[in-house]
Amino acid sequence: MKEEIIEQCNAPLFRDLNPYEIVALLLNEGQYFASVSTFYRVLKERDLLHHRSNLRVRRQHAKPPERKATAPDQVYTWDITYMARTVKGLFFYAYVISDIFDKSIVGWAVHEEESGSYSRDLFDRTLQGKQVKLKAVHADNGGPMKGITLMALLRELNVQVSHSRPRTSNDNPFIESLFKTMKYRVNYPSRFEELSDARLWMAEFVHWYNTEHLHSAIGYVTPEQMRSGQAEAIFEQRNATMRQAQTTHPERWGSRPVKHWKVVREVILNPDEKE
Repeated sequence: MKEEIIEQCNAPLFRDLNPYEIVALLLNEGQYFASVSTFYRVLKERDLLHHRSNLRVRRQHAKPPERKATAPDQVYTWDITYMARTVKGLFFYAYVISDIFDKSIVGWAVHEEESGSYSRDLFDRTLQGKQVKLKAVHADNGGPMKGITLMALLRELNVQVSHSRPRTSNDNPFIESLFKTMKYRVNYPSRFEELSDARLWMAEFVHWYNTEHLHSAIGYVTPEQMRSGQAEAIFEQRNATMRQAQTTHPERWGSRPVKHWKVVREVILNPDEKE
């Protein structure tokens, strides 16, 4: 039977078809040799399963490892985004590092090009001369994220490094969300004329984001309030106000529970689906 399967697969009529097509056409002729899975098994045994297209075989990339943060300065995520210039086709590049626990922007820079040396310098400043004991950093898959000097710095500090899969934005959702907030700001210019203009706007944005932006993922407090521990007192005040409101006007709630505000104690990037 195996020899018959091999013979059929190599026949001029079938040699450019896959087993699904071969079995279907044989059935049209009133012939049945074996199931599709058996065809594949026999071809695999004879080492006859090969990619024959001129196109590159698509590689399967493993999902990045889970990163978990229970306090600030444990896990950072970062990326680079374009800032369009007044000259069409030219850009400035915003390098942004964010803490996944409190969502604060902990480091940033704007340059005229993407460079591994700029990435290394940014992390050196952000880690304050190795004073910040970072556990892990996750980044996109570009060249500046894998620069030799940056990787050497992070290895020296025993920082675990992971990268997103190609064209998989969900692997780095926190930084993607941050960039969306940045580009959707009402005062975001469509284009920047000078590098100094882009840096000035970015500095003002980072200050607003960290100290004024009520971030939905951390309970509508600012990243600075979350980072400094003020969020807990703010939530206690909200909960006390809610309880008082329910006591004063219980008919407004009926059987519904009163919303309880609480601090997020654990943030996970790329959670393990097995858990």
